[in-house]
Amino acid sequence: MTLEEKLQQLPVDSGVYQYFDENGKLLYIGKAKVLKNRVKSYFKFTPKLLPADKLSPRIYKMITEVKSCEWIVVPNEHDALILENSLIKQLKPKYNILLRDDKTYPYIYINFNEDFPRLEITRRVLKDKNVKYFGPYSTGARDMLDSIYEIVPLVQKKSCIKGKEACLFYQIKKCLAPCEGKISKEDYSKLIDEALAYIYNKNKLISKLTSKMEELSQEFRFEEAMKIRDRIKTIEKSQIQTGMDLATDENLDLFAIKASNDKAVIVRMFFREGKLASSNHDYIKKNSSDINIDLNEAYERAIVNYYDNELPVLPNEILIAQDIEGKDELEEFIKEKFNKKISITNPKRGKKKEIIEIALNNCEELLRLSSSTKVITVYDELKELFGLEKTPTRFECFDNSHMMGQATVGAMVTWEEKFIKGDYRHYNLDSKDEYSQMREMLFKRVESFEKNPAPDMWVIDGGETLLKLAIDIRNSVGVNLDVIAIAKEKLDFKAHRAKGSAKDIIHFEKDGRIERVDLLTSDKRLQFVQRLRDEAHRFAITFHKKQKRKEDTQISLLQIKGIGEAKLKKLLLYFGTFEKIKNSNLEELKEILNEKDAMLIINYFKSLEG
Repeated sequence: MTLEEKLQQLPVDSGVYQYFDENGKLLYIGKAKVLKNRVKSYFKFTPKLLPADKLSPRIYKMITEVKSCEWIVVPNEHDALILENSLIKQLKPKYNILLRDDKTYPYIYINFNEDFPRLEITRRVLKDKNVKYFGPYSTGARDMLDSIYEIVPLVQKKSCIKGKEACLFYQIKKCLAPCEGKISKEDYSKLIDEALAYIYNKNKLISKLTSKMEELSQEFRFEEAMKIRDRIKTIEKSQIQTGMDLATDENLDLFAIKASNDKAVIVRMFFREGKLASSNHDYIKKNSSDINIDLNEAYERAIVNYYDNELPVLPNEILIAQDIEGKDELEEFIKEKFNKKISITNPKRGKKKEIIEIALNNCEELLRLSSSTKVITVYDELKELFGLEKTPTRFECFDNSHMMGQATVGAMVTWEEKFIKGDYRHYNLDSKDEYSQMREMLFKRVESFEKNPAPDMWVIDGGETLLKLAIDIRNSVGVNLDVIAIAKEKLDFKAHRAKGSAKDIIHFEKDGRIERVDLLTSDKRLQFVQRLRDEAHRFAITFHKKQKRKEDTQISLLQIKGIGEAKLKKLLLYFGTFEKIKNSNLEELKEILNEKDAMLIINYFKSLEG
């Protein structure tokens, strides 16, 4: 069926549409109140199918690449907006604007239900009116908190208040020992006020830290002084200087977007009780330097992306730096999500207009600094080496491990400027051969895209065959994701080793073909990919050893004299796991077996520990 024939079948329902190129690669995902009207507006049909007039340069270029179209019908426009946002996060279409997922931003919070509360960091919403939040912070939250705990003698650890006697923190004057009643609740609340003042006024915190840094320098404690200096820099990055108070107690969220030739930047500012509580920013990479960014789409993505999460604090009003279409639709989305009417406005006068100008000025400054400090990174060089459409910055690398088919596991490590260990994943695998194991692992990863969106690039530990497998899996879900594979060179079907190390080869896809590149061992592009591969291998081996030990323990139970398979099944049916059998006592074991067998098991596990 031709594209024109497909377009004639468009329904009049609400829904989400997807455009694909001639290779089946996903180009764009959009939503529509009426699919037929929206999708057809991109085209003109006389005398043949062409891009419509008056399209933006970006959309015009996209339509010239469209060879097929698919759609999903939903009950209403609100559902279409939610589905569109979910699919864009998962599949990363080429022409959609992609933003960081805001749920990764942490908040600082304090729980006033506690007699002696502490400041802590969270990414979860605790639904309690006595919990107060500050944030979100893109950077600096941990540095702020560590600094405040050094300056103000609050309860240092959760476990401290549960103790009945003063600990080391009291001795070094970092805590006033409320656990022994050495400070009243009233006096402790004054310390909390002091701590919160540093959160509300980061300049005050930075000033205090600067004085501390100078004291350490004068005492020739330069290493400690440098740590304070680095902390100051991180906290400074987390704030925008406004120099103004709104003179109201309003909660406001502000979004400002500005574009340069090669990228755009979004600044978010969060005012709480009339004061700037936090701010953050992200860069939006454009597909081509000659294509203008669509501000309507950028603001929609930013707002939907942020408010699609559970949020601890909602604003009274959302300010945007430019007027956009579809504000009513976005307001309805937020109302449905939080059961609260929040207006989205572009103020034209007054203090709100002034803070909009401050946000836009910060956008300009961030773009200026970004362009003036532009350096060629290894990511840029990988883009050029493999002929990629975009520069990859987030990577996932996969490896598996087993021994004679025993304890077969897979591992995924994640890199974004550094290894993100919180995003590492282990996989217990059932497959017996390397190909099937990688297939099983990648399918498990694809199934989790909704919760944890795809990265920019997969790195596969393997050769051409495993690369083709990964590409097929990627294509089966339509995600916009680059894939490479790294493998040791093989001679006579064995990894060739020279001077103790194997020569690594990188396989990649270009124009639908699999190609290979042999780089010098000194090449930093190869070294970067090797670093990812080696970390995945380390992580897989570590998990494999753990699983192998567990399996060995389980198998050895069968080898205890007098404990046969039938008795073992009885134990498992009762306790559920080998770990619970190991931790059981004599009386519990005697519920299932006789005393002699129970003692055999207890003595066996004691011998393992001894």
